[in-house]
Amino acid sequence: MTDLDALESHLRKAVRGEVGFDVTSRALTTMDASNYRRVPLGVVAPRDADDVAAVLGVCREHGVPVVARGGGTSIAGQATGTGVVLDFTRHMNRLVSLDPEAGTAVVQPGLVLDRLQDAAAPHGLRFGPDPSTHSRCTLGGMIGNNSCGSHSVAWGTTADSVRELSVVTARGERLRAGQGWAGAPEGLRELVEGELSRLRTGFPELPRRISGYALDALLPEHGTDVARSLCGSEGTLGVLTEAVVGLVRAPRARALAVLAYADESAAAEAAAGLLPLGPLTVEGMAVDLVASAAELPRGAAWLFVETGGGTEAEARARADAIVRAADVVDALVVTDPAGQRALWRIREDASGTATRMPDGSEAWPGWEDCAVPPARLGAYLRDFRGLLGAHGLRGTPYGHFGDGCIHVRIDFDLLTQAGVARFRSFSEELAELVVSHGGSLSGEHGDGQARAELLPRMYGAELVGLFERAKAVWDPDDLLNPGMLVRPAPLDTNLRFSVLPRKPVDVVFGYPTDGGDFSAAVRRCVGVAKCRTTAVSGASVMCPSFRATGEEEHSTRGRARLLHEMLAGELVTDGWRSEEVHDALDLCLSCKGCRSDCPVGVDMATYKAEFLHHHYEGRRRPAAHYSMGWLPVWLRWVSRLRAGAVVNAFAAVRPFAWAAKRVGGIAAERAIPRVATETFSRWWGRREPVGGSGALVILWPDTFTEHLSPSVGRAAVSVLEAAGLRVAQPPTLRMRVRPVGDGTSKAVSLLSMRRSRVCCGLTYVSTGQLDRARTVMRRTLDLMAPVLESGAPVVVLEPSCAAALRTDLPELLHDDPRAARLASRILTFAEALERLAPDWTPPRLDRPAAGQTHCHQHAVLGDAADRRLRLAAGLPGELAGGCCGLAGNFGFEKGHYEVSAACAEEQLLPAVREAADGTVVLADGFSCRTQLEQVAGVRGRHVAEVLAEGLEQAEGKRGE
Repeated sequence: MTDLDALESHLRKAVRGEVGFDVTSRALTTMDASNYRRVPLGVVAPRDADDVAAVLGVCREHGVPVVARGGGTSIAGQATGTGVVLDFTRHMNRLVSLDPEAGTAVVQPGLVLDRLQDAAAPHGLRFGPDPSTHSRCTLGGMIGNNSCGSHSVAWGTTADSVRELSVVTARGERLRAGQGWAGAPEGLRELVEGELSRLRTGFPELPRRISGYALDALLPEHGTDVARSLCGSEGTLGVLTEAVVGLVRAPRARALAVLAYADESAAAEAAAGLLPLGPLTVEGMAVDLVASAAELPRGAAWLFVETGGGTEAEARARADAIVRAADVVDALVVTDPAGQRALWRIREDASGTATRMPDGSEAWPGWEDCAVPPARLGAYLRDFRGLLGAHGLRGTPYGHFGDGCIHVRIDFDLLTQAGVARFRSFSEELAELVVSHGGSLSGEHGDGQARAELLPRMYGAELVGLFERAKAVWDPDDLLNPGMLVRPAPLDTNLRFSVLPRKPVDVVFGYPTDGGDFSAAVRRCVGVAKCRTTAVSGASVMCPSFRATGEEEHSTRGRARLLHEMLAGELVTDGWRSEEVHDALDLCLSCKGCRSDCPVGVDMATYKAEFLHHHYEGRRRPAAHYSMGWLPVWLRWVSRLRAGAVVNAFAAVRPFAWAAKRVGGIAAERAIPRVATETFSRWWGRREPVGGSGALVILWPDTFTEHLSPSVGRAAVSVLEAAGLRVAQPPTLRMRVRPVGDGTSKAVSLLSMRRSRVCCGLTYVSTGQLDRARTVMRRTLDLMAPVLESGAPVVVLEPSCAAALRTDLPELLHDDPRAARLASRILTFAEALERLAPDWTPPRLDRPAAGQTHCHQHAVLGDAADRRLRLAAGLPGELAGGCCGLAGNFGFEKGHYEVSAACAEEQLLPAVREAADGTVVLADGFSCRTQLEQVAGVRGRHVAEVLAEGLEQAEGKRGE
């Protein structure tokens, strides 16, 4: 029995890096991207090789195993363990050097692949292998798994790019592995030289043979390459501390040919025939994995074939040659880099999309990447489909068709005993099928626990016995990642789902895409870890808090892991009251970016609201939940008392402002926004009615437009009416009591009516006050009853409120059909103009635009109509991605200012600072405008304000 206190104390004394034996540190590393879960004793983030050696020494003394972990995206279970986990992403994540002349780089194991690519690109170089997780996988993990990626037909596997490896053995020996037996531990050469015949005949010849140990790399004819033999060893032989890797010359220009076929078998059979033409990629996928095939040529399956050249014309010519040589249904050749990136995103997101079947049911890894000789791929796929059918299973293959490597997620039932038994029997039969086609059980991601048990079927008992002897030479104490590759745990044990509750958890949201099951919602996170991407690309948002802190617990995946452990109840034992889960969720901005950017649709904003609801149930909440969660109430009272000027005056006096912020739980760095002295509705009530013959629209008076920025509402009315639309406000009268009979009776006395105002409930949702949110939403539905009967669309100017009405409303009131009806009527300002006034031409402003697409707009509403409106109005320029960082109440809450400002500095503020003079700064969200004003001193405007100003200028010119 391990003395945990003694182990932790010993480690803290021995290493300079962080040592974490707390619940959060352990919970974050119980899983990788596989089906497996193991609870570690602790986590160490070493600072250097000395720390690594020290950890190994302490763990050897205490008899505790060690697991090296990179990005945690392994899908066979090899990045999990029950001992001490080494996290290299915290400190040992540097590019040590890059030699453009030699075409090599020296890297630490925690370096993310994209950071190496960024450094190599200015020299016309790149690292050849590029898995779809390139934005978050680490070089150490790639070496441990011998990762490949889409360009392996041109540049091979990671092993083909490794020159030297610095490793520390389990017994503390530091070796520099390379060719000619360099860095070989004592006894390895003798072992190999005694088994030359077996090593020459026991390994199948195919480009994607990743399974087992690469002991054949130690043959004389292969240069007795010790470094190469370590690739794919999954951290079981030594711990990598540094690597010298080779870089390849990147083509100056590329073209992407997308070849369409009638089905996946046709695409698979065509793939091998394209290899003699020298493509850089031959990737395949079928229509099942494509959310929308609008950007793809017509067909039911596609090959993504990339070509390179010294010029665009040369790359295009090679792509055209491939199209001519291929027997296709249709084809598309793209040379524009942005267009190519958009198409590649479709393929890269398949790793997440595949985790759900078309009907929404779950699918899992386990047989994710078998590989066969490319010429046999078509036949193998047919047999594979037959085996799936025989077991009553479904899966959608995709992957590296040019290398004969197939990725697939299968709808295994891993929650019941019968389902797990079928998982085992299918695995055993599939292993036999792969071997019968001359293939490898793993063609990219390694064996781990998922396949190691079945390696004797591929290699035979004697060669597997040789693997065990090699492991004993490197690691005689079996300290490093035990249970992987040799003497493995059974493939149907340690399944991560076995600890989850079998009965649905009592929750408030409806979770419509997860069958109302909160456990199923949490299971969505399979560890793909797109949320750990360290740089925003394009308009993406997820995950701003992780990019601000760099901490796993502040990533979407980290939070999902903690929620998983909360449901499991083994590590996190106090359920909804857990402070560990609360602390991880505290820095979630509720930006909803994961709802759209996560390939599997994790919706952490909803999970956070659900958690806060239960966490504070029956308890006093933080002051900010009352000051900002109840903001609509406080502002309504200010309006009724006509106290706006008084509030503003007090807020301008430092002692009063300090006291108000302290009492309200508001960050001291923040200024209290000014309240409008005339609300939007009051202005609406005194204006002269404007007639019109166009469509009727209901303009939603959200809290922010009503009380804080009524100028946006006034501008929107001006533009909508200029477009010929008739604008009305929502009703303000509702019944005090429920109607009688069927609810349609009109015989209601005036005494049973009361004035009220509609509200989307956003502030209550974001602070987890879900009972209050449901009450407010039901009141709103009562008020909107006449509108729902009329069929009139509802225009919402504030993106966060529009998103709440589209998603939170129907998901919280899933038992009220009116909620879905109202949600379907919600239009953004741009959508209303485009759909209801298609012939209207906005004023030409001819000024560049900068700013940021609201995160809720990006995640829930979409901004296609907004882009078209800006283009029609002469407002060119791409708006930044990411999140402004204020995010409603988040950036105002005490303790959040630093992260809030860091999020703004990532995309929004640089985009505004770099904008040319005369640029229009667009920010449709009140939070975005407030952040710009308070952090950068810049005034942002809603697009309605900009268009209204353009109309006034045009009218002025006509009047001259």
